[in-house]
Amino acid sequence: MNLNERQQQWRARNALTPERIELAQRVLDEIRGGREVMSALRHYPLNNGGYLSKSMLVETYQQMVAAGHIPADDGLLERIRMKPVRTLSGVTTVTVLTKPYPCPGKCIFCPTDVRMPKSYLPDEPGAMRGLEHNFDPYAQVQSRIRALELLGHPTDKIELLILGGTWSSYRRDYQEWFIQRCFDAMNGIHHEENQETPAVSLPEAQALNEHASHRNVGLVIETRPDEITPDEIRWLRHLGVTKVQMGAQSLDNHILEINKRGHDVECTRRATALLRAAGFKIVLHWMPNLLGATPESDRADFARLWNGFCPDEIKIYPNQLLANAELYEYWQRGEFTPYTTEELIDLIADVKPTIPRYCRVNRVIRDIPSTNVVEGNRRTSLRQDVHDEMKRRGTRCQCVRCREVRGKPVSPDLLRLDDLTYQVGAAEEHFISFVTPDDKLAGFIRLSLTSVDSPQTGLSDLNGAALIREVHIYGQSLPVGAEHAGAAQHAGLGTRLLQEAEAIARQRGFQRMAVISAIGTRAYYMERGFERGEYYLVKTIK
Repeated sequence: MNLNERQQQWRARNALTPERIELAQRVLDEIRGGREVMSALRHYPLNNGGYLSKSMLVETYQQMVAAGHIPADDGLLERIRMKPVRTLSGVTTVTVLTKPYPCPGKCIFCPTDVRMPKSYLPDEPGAMRGLEHNFDPYAQVQSRIRALELLGHPTDKIELLILGGTWSSYRRDYQEWFIQRCFDAMNGIHHEENQETPAVSLPEAQALNEHASHRNVGLVIETRPDEITPDEIRWLRHLGVTKVQMGAQSLDNHILEINKRGHDVECTRRATALLRAAGFKIVLHWMPNLLGATPESDRADFARLWNGFCPDEIKIYPNQLLANAELYEYWQRGEFTPYTTEELIDLIADVKPTIPRYCRVNRVIRDIPSTNVVEGNRRTSLRQDVHDEMKRRGTRCQCVRCREVRGKPVSPDLLRLDDLTYQVGAAEEHFISFVTPDDKLAGFIRLSLTSVDSPQTGLSDLNGAALIREVHIYGQSLPVGAEHAGAAQHAGLGTRLLQEAEAIARQRGFQRMAVISAIGTRAYYMERGFERGEYYLVKTIK
């Protein structure tokens, strides 16, 4: 079955026909009457087998509310929402994919498919959506927002995650057009199909987004360490980027060389230092099981992440042997052996408890369908396998993701304020957080205090300024201005964290603060005393 046939089958399975709407209304009536959701769904099976999906319940609920047949009921929506974990981190992530384009890298582990950007496969879930929409940014963002709304998720706070090839290697006019189209979709500006010329400029689209119904609260790109320069940083801020993902892959120069990565460890160190000095949030990708590595050398390599790099987030991407990568030829010659699933679980279960409390682990495996893997681990549920092994051992991970409060109620009066301070090169970092009595994370702020030895960014907004690199409040994402009993969001925690960061900066002798604000959070910071600079929001604190 080819890709188009699978897409057509998916659409048929998820079409909301009149018969399914009638069934969904009956199910909703029973749930409103107190019946458990899955029990109500099983009570009304479909004629051709199976049951209604939660997305069909949400869509029918929205239609009934719009028609005035039932009142809006947040509690009911919360019960029928599909995959609530998608927005339990406080924002709604929308992922888009750039078009296929030549990559400067020659990495032997990277798959190549002429239909896709370098390193992506057409049947990866997120990548499939990009291919389906012919990599058009407007169509990808618009369809993803619509799909999330049908699943019952709020979409007024969007973190835009741009994946694909090395972002910095694309032509800059394409980059600007791509992000312009994403903002147009978030702003609800309609274009004629296949129209290439944006209706407004990027700065105008950004200005519109400050008060749009789908505000951009974070903009993330992927690039290589050897692409990061002061000029590139200035360009990223022009685009509105707030977070940069980089493939460190390994912190061993020999491993980097034999895998043809094309840069050394010092390059990664310089790139992270420069990004930190410019206030960006930093995500590093780390790959165990590269050519030449062993589980023992990977354990030592992982420890290097926390010496002079100290990323805010990491993605653990175990190397997977794919037939369309150069590494496949090494395997055929007997020069490479993939780790078994058991070896990977043992390795990650060893290193995960060593991750500092200021770092978030976004992934422990790529979402590559097992049919593409030639040999080695094929399980995409590796994170759960690792957690099960850690539970068996009696160890635990203290990373940000493992401690997020998520949907649990929060009592602001019982929160403890922590200030975790650590040195990264020339910068003094403060991870200031509100923690519940059971050590769950309700919110945090990243404050970076640069020194005279910090890299020079050339950005006047940052001269002599303490940097706010991130403010994040956890719990189920709530609409702007909304309140919810016991929810961490909109409980004033962000304001209190900003006040604490300002007090620390003032004590350290800083007279100015700068925040790397996303477009859709500018109003939030300006309401708290910040003013517009060239690329950042700034505030005098003397």
